[in-house]
Amino acid sequence: MTAASATVERPAAGISITPRRLTVALLALGLATFTQLYAIQGALPQLARELGATPSEAALTVSLATAGLAASVIPWAFAADRFGRLAMMRLAAIGSIVLSAAVVLAPTTEVLLAVRFVGGAMLGAVPALSVAVAYERLSGRAAAAVAAAYIAGTSVGGAAGRLVVGPLAPLVGWRWAVLVVVAVGTAAIVVFLLAIRGRTAGPPPAAEPRRRRMAEALRGPGLRSLYLQAFLLVGVQVGVYNYLAFRLEAPPYALAPAVASLIFVAYAAGTIGSRSSSWIAGRIGARATMLAGHGTMLVGLALLALAPLPVVIAGLVLATLGFFLAHATAASQVGARASAIARSQAGAFYTIGFYVGSAVVGWALGLPFEAAGWPALTACAMGLVVVSLVLSLVAARAERSGRRAMQAASAR
Repeated sequence: MTAASATVERPAAGISITPRRLTVALLALGLATFTQLYAIQGALPQLARELGATPSEAALTVSLATAGLAASVIPWAFAADRFGRLAMMRLAAIGSIVLSAAVVLAPTTEVLLAVRFVGGAMLGAVPALSVAVAYERLSGRAAAAVAAAYIAGTSVGGAAGRLVVGPLAPLVGWRWAVLVVVAVGTAAIVVFLLAIRGRTAGPPPAAEPRRRRMAEALRGPGLRSLYLQAFLLVGVQVGVYNYLAFRLEAPPYALAPAVASLIFVAYAAGTIGSRSSSWIAGRIGARATMLAGHGTMLVGLALLALAPLPVVIAGLVLATLGFFLAHATAASQVGARASAIARSQAGAFYTIGFYVGSAVVGWALGLPFEAAGWPALTACAMGLVVVSLVLSLVAARAERSGRRAMQAASAR
């Protein structure tokens, strides 16, 4: 089944949303989500100077938003089963714009952090439900392609928000720079709302008890490994971007803040990695694609540890490419491996792992950086990627053993 010809809605739903419309909708929503969530990361050095904070303290503006998102995904998943996934995503998208605008009005650091936490919680429906929507309304490669489009949108949004705020913050202040990003996010959400306009009810709500759906989402083949990999890999990714600007603004580079913020151009590699993931996985398999993503991340992190600036930039591009290749494949595999009754909950668990990793590991990597510099951060980051790689290999072996056992049982 191709993306052009796949049927999206069940007849009972009374509406047909084409795969193209669904692709546009999720790409735009992914862009809006990450534009709002991570834009402030582009101004962390300026925030630290304004607030008199250390790098790890300034990074709390990112970590608390992602922590709020992680805390909200299970409630969003159950609300989606009751009221519909797209309906909840529509509510979250509109509410998130209001809270993003409120950030620029925060009078104190404490209020700023609180608004960031609540804004992250409002966004929780988007990453928790987007992949589930793709697999609810499509199947096979068509669903994987739509899920990859959503991940591509997150990489574009992550880059766009940071690239707007980073250069503008030294000129007009971080609040006005964030307000520009709110306008960009609003435009993307309007595109999303137009793409899903009309009656968008999906399949009827799941009748199974919540406890059963949660258990199904935890015991599906290889799912727990995917949740842990999300925790580790995104923590490394966010940690690198949290603290690299501090490194580049200090000697021996001493780059101007607007120039240092251009590191976020490397997110373009994430768009390439996420969009190509379904194509690569279709040819070499999801497992090999995941391994390739891990290996590319390790090479990139090793290059980031070297001194020449061109090599540092090349390392950042490779690390970003590898992360999004692994992440897009893993997110697609969650949707593919989860049973139909637990797809929202599986997406929620993956999202929790992803954003708890962003909040905790992304912040914690600042501790070795502050204590012993970039080499210490690199050592910790590479260690975490290796742990994720081992988890991937162990899960693949367990999955093969399970398949052989099932084949042997059916042959008897």
